[in-house]
Amino acid sequence: MLFVARMLGGIGAAMIMPAVMAYVADTTSMDERAKGMGMINAAITTGFIIGPGIGGYLAEFGIRVPFFAAAIAAAFVAIITFILLPESRVAAAVNDEAAAQQKNESLISQLVRSYREPYFVGLVIVFVMSFGLANYETVFGLFVDHKFAFTPKDIAFVLTFGSIAGAVVQLTAFSWILNRFGENRVISISLLASGVFILLTLFVHGYFMIMAVTFIVFLAMDILRPAVGTQLSKMAGETQQGFVMGMNSAYTSLGNIAGPIVAGVLFDLDINFPYAAAALVLVLCFLLSLSSAKRMARRSVQAK
Repeated sequence: MLFVARMLGGIGAAMIMPAVMAYVADTTSMDERAKGMGMINAAITTGFIIGPGIGGYLAEFGIRVPFFAAAIAAAFVAIITFILLPESRVAAAVNDEAAAQQKNESLISQLVRSYREPYFVGLVIVFVMSFGLANYETVFGLFVDHKFAFTPKDIAFVLTFGSIAGAVVQLTAFSWILNRFGENRVISISLLASGVFILLTLFVHGYFMIMAVTFIVFLAMDILRPAVGTQLSKMAGETQQGFVMGMNSAYTSLGNIAGPIVAGVLFDLDINFPYAAAALVLVLCFLLSLSSAKRMARRSVQAK
């Protein structure tokens, strides 16, 4: 029953997130897109921060109480959404035949189709980002426990501090950063910063240095996630928002699957291997983003 419940939860999450991202894309202009994506990702980050805390408190009243509370909250939001949330402006204009064709495509067909699209590099970055972050978070508690004897309280504070800082940046400065420097530059810098600082985790010592490095890793990831989402949305066009956001979610899920598996296997070999592998993959993806940005720039010049 527990496995069935987790499967249903995963299916629900897989259906919600692409729709949410597509809705934001449909209801914002190109100039507002970065702000919308930043706010959505800040909401997600905030939920991940406060959820475990509330769940831990409710568990004092019984280990099933957090699950009942989550179910009631989800049902309440579903009802409010059904009553108050209007259909997005683009959905009514999408060609019914094209939409039906997309629905009939299998996951494998959609993944193959995404390979031929101009935004495929962006989807690769989504996978690498999810892989790197899942890799980092999966073994973080074990890593700092083995290496520095951190307590559960220490680990929780470091992770919460990094997550809160990322949410604040997403809400306040993300839109300005993206408008000031552009998606390509922000994505490249975030990939490089996350890779370098994950690698630095292997060499720093002490509680405050670990907290500083973790802060930069989470900050870079929290800027990278909405930046990639914004770029994918702009490249998708009006009629492909649902497909692109679905692929965004699919590649995120693939990264979330691969990251913990690889991290666990490498950690058994050596506690330093997971972070070395994550750093290498992120830096390689940084180089890929640079070459992709150059190709996009050449296409833009040729189009003019």
